[in-house]
Amino acid sequence: QVQLVESGGGLVQAGNSLRLSCAASGRSLNSHAIGWFRQAPGKEREFVGAIRWSEPRTYYGDSVKGRFFISRDNAKNTVYLQMNGLKSEDTAVYYCAARFLASSDSYYYPKTPPEFDYWGQGTQVTVSS
Repeated sequence: QVQLVESGGGLVQAGNSLRLSCAASGRSLNSHAIGWFRQAPGKEREFVGAIRWSEPRTYYGDSVKGRFFISRDNAKNTVYLQMNGLKSEDTAVYYCAARFLASSDSYYYPKTPPEFDYWGQGTQVTVSS
């Protein structure tokens, strides 16, 4: 079992930056992929990006490439989502999620919600224009 807790959300003006944190407990995140998703009212949950913990290797959704960056702190068992150049369309509840990666998953990059097993409760990000 992995427990995930997001923090760092809030209200920010367009063009500014915000950093979200996803703190994990229950087990080490080694051999996991940690993903960030977001969901705006009336819309489907959207893939933001993810990190394959052990390598580490990051990959992103097209809407945030070049603006959002994922990093991890191994000692704190925490993943960060640095969001730069925020736009009003980035307003959403942001979730982190975890999925165990087997040794055979070397080329597996999960991107959809069903591919992830553990979820945090979400944190609201509101971007004012």
